[in-house]
Amino acid sequence: MDEASPTSIVDAGKGALLVLFLVTMIDMIGFGIVIPFLTYLVEDLATENDVLDIGIWVGLLMTSYSAAQFLFSPIWGGLSDRIGRRPVLMIGLLGNTVFFTMFGLANTLYMALIARFFAGVFNGNIAVARAYIGDVSTSTQLASRMGIIGAAFGLGFTVGPFLGGELSSPAERWDMFVGTIFETYPYLLPCIIASLLSIFSLLLAFWYLPESLTSDPRSKRSSQSWSVTMKLTASNVKRMLGTKNIGSLMGVTFLYMFGFTVMHAVFILYTQMSPDQGGLGFSESDNGRIFALIGILGIVTQGGLIGPLTRRFGSLFILRFGLVLTGIGLVLIPYTSIEYVWFWMVTVTGFIAIGNGLFQPSSSAVLTTLARQDDYELGAVMGSQESISSFARILGPLTGGLVWTMTFERSGFFDYHTAFHVCGLLMLLGFVLSFKVQFKSADKNPQ
Repeated sequence: MDEASPTSIVDAGKGALLVLFLVTMIDMIGFGIVIPFLTYLVEDLATENDVLDIGIWVGLLMTSYSAAQFLFSPIWGGLSDRIGRRPVLMIGLLGNTVFFTMFGLANTLYMALIARFFAGVFNGNIAVARAYIGDVSTSTQLASRMGIIGAAFGLGFTVGPFLGGELSSPAERWDMFVGTIFETYPYLLPCIIASLLSIFSLLLAFWYLPESLTSDPRSKRSSQSWSVTMKLTASNVKRMLGTKNIGSLMGVTFLYMFGFTVMHAVFILYTQMSPDQGGLGFSESDNGRIFALIGILGIVTQGGLIGPLTRRFGSLFILRFGLVLTGIGLVLIPYTSIEYVWFWMVTVTGFIAIGNGLFQPSSSAVLTTLARQDDYELGAVMGSQESISSFARILGPLTGGLVWTMTFERSGFFDYHTAFHVCGLLMLLGFVLSFKVQFKSADKNPQ
């Protein structure tokens, strides 16, 4: 019997939900905090490398984080099924504290790469947090609580780049940091702040986060050897991917994240391009305002709107609507009118933010329902989903950069619009594939 059945659901108070919110937010802060200063850090550490080598190292440091998440999220998910969600979440928070700080103290590129990789290893907590939500939520609570996790996701991605940009090189901005360790290591301060947030969350988890799994299911798993547990987890993942519903939904998730992260690579390339070339001539602050808007709208959508909308239309309908809305927004980005640039960008990014805010919690809610329906362990299911998402986050920016390089100086059918058309095509494929997913749900009008 599934441990998340109504007879075994643990009562999780507001303290537990706050901890899960912070865990998810810190995961995304860890992903986004390096974006503003990563190139400068590589330049500082690269003593005799040319520009090409710097570009390679920036790519390695960006992809190592997602690659580690891709490799280790299923392991953390399977381990949480074996020993419990609470200890795994606390291990992740402790690892965050150590490797965030290590990255800020890196004095070689290899040290930075190791720190970034292991930060990704321990930032597999999103899958476990989603599994925890599934453990402690009834069918009527599931969508809105997944929305809380989604809001934390959006807030973390908004706060992370802000901290990285505003707090890097503090000795150049504030006299109080001159002659301190923060002058020697100019990127340590934002990393320290991220570590302190992680410590704070760890203390909250210790005091306010109850274990979501009952002792009987965990004791059965604990009696198994590690190798047996891992083999069973791998077997479950394989079977899940081979099923019509769960396998199709994971395919939808992959296509969505693939298209969404292609945009991450080409959005700023387009907005910074001069109007003479077809771009918008945006500054870094202009782009910052756009991403802040996306973050705020995502938080509002996932934190407040997803629950009522799901109760009215059902999780699967909302998932499909999110795909369509995001796809339209992504395709329309390069058609922005320079005369009405801010009106157009607010509208287009609003489509993207709201669409993403609808898709993320809905996909998790549908996946949890399918896992319960087919009697799969939630940790393994969510770990697989996060692994697939991480793989998409590896491929997306690389694909976007490649397509942009091949097309942005060309004219005709294949030009700077092409990368955004690819985003829309991937969303369309995800929308079509979503019709292979069917499930029984307590939601009103789930289909």
